[in-house]
Amino acid sequence: MAQAIDLMLRGARQIVTATGSQPRAGAGLAAIEIHENAALAIDDGCILEIGPVAPMEKRYQARHTLDAEGGVIVPGFVDAHTHPVFATTREVEFEQRTQGATYTEISQAGGGILSSVRGVRGASKEELVARLLLHLDRFLDMGTTTVEAKSGYGLSLEDELKCLEVIALAGAQHPVELVPTFLGAHEFPPEFRDRRGAYVDHLVQDMLPAVAERGLAEYCDIFTEAHVFGLDDSRRILERARELGFGLRLHVDQLTPLGGAELAAELGAASADHLEFVSDHGIESLGAAGVVPVLCPLVPLYLRVEQEVPGRRMVSAGLAPALATDFNPGSCYTQSMPEVMTWAALRLRFSAAECLTASTLNAACSLGRGASVGSLEPGKRANVLILDQPDYRHLCYEFGRNPVRVVIAGGKVVRDARRS
Repeated sequence: MAQAIDLMLRGARQIVTATGSQPRAGAGLAAIEIHENAALAIDDGCILEIGPVAPMEKRYQARHTLDAEGGVIVPGFVDAHTHPVFATTREVEFEQRTQGATYTEISQAGGGILSSVRGVRGASKEELVARLLLHLDRFLDMGTTTVEAKSGYGLSLEDELKCLEVIALAGAQHPVELVPTFLGAHEFPPEFRDRRGAYVDHLVQDMLPAVAERGLAEYCDIFTEAHVFGLDDSRRILERARELGFGLRLHVDQLTPLGGAELAAELGAASADHLEFVSDHGIESLGAAGVVPVLCPLVPLYLRVEQEVPGRRMVSAGLAPALATDFNPGSCYTQSMPEVMTWAALRLRFSAAECLTASTLNAACSLGRGASVGSLEPGKRANVLILDQPDYRHLCYEFGRNPVRVVIAGGKVVRDARRS
């Protein structure tokens, strides 16, 4: 007798996925499985099996069946670096950059991160939740089912807690899974501009313990650059975070070759992010420590910076990169992982298979979720996309259109553009 299951997906030209629960490194980044003319069985929120259509239809009796109509089935995208809690956008700064202003010049003039801080501090928790839910809808429309979500636009104990509570409240109402990260060390707030050491003390002695006590974040992140948190302050903050049980993530070597990658390796961080100016020694250190480099290839384009991350060199050195949008109101206002993949292919010279793995399994592993999401395998959470494309390589090849037609999160169809 056939086993009753919740959902069967059939009619796909390809079902494509990386495999495993550990990040894929070096040559393994391109190692994907391609199932042609196969079906995918889902029950109780998890993937049961992928296999040839005829035997699968004999083995399972599905309560619901979805026809992929000759498209491609891939895992839900995992965005491993975002700043989605903000109240106002910064299109004025975008215009300033098109006229030649730099990120640092805008920041020093009171814009940048501090502009978003003013907006968050003036917004209610309810306003921020409503805005975040709108962002999550758009992530889902673009096929992203897991999102790392940072605070960092509050920069006071009260407002950082408010941001993290907003992430928790929105996550409880939405099918996108949120992974909360505390980024109190994003910039120095106005009230501490002339007392930077006092703010570092405040982070270590007050803010980190308060966030840990409330259980509002899994990770602690920091913006390690010469104009914000240098190596010594970063080490002190992150060592305290590690003592309190946080996983570590770092913004490093984005604007200058400061040596942040080496610090991330020294501390055993889960990820080192950006890395446009990483040194050869930094790449070697990340590889030896098993740190996942989270690359945000659209950011240099937004910031009009010529230096791009040496992604191909990282893969050749045996690293396991992830890709991310860095969605935020200032330096990358996009939520599209397909566009990130296209840019990674064009500028970083990643293959389509490498882009897919970096946007799913490797990103999930950087967030401690490689055993549950990021690939299409029996026992994993059924986060699945149906694309209206004839080949998985179209994810990078085709630019400027959303190819996602069906989004399944936790075994439930949460978006079906074919019915809209």
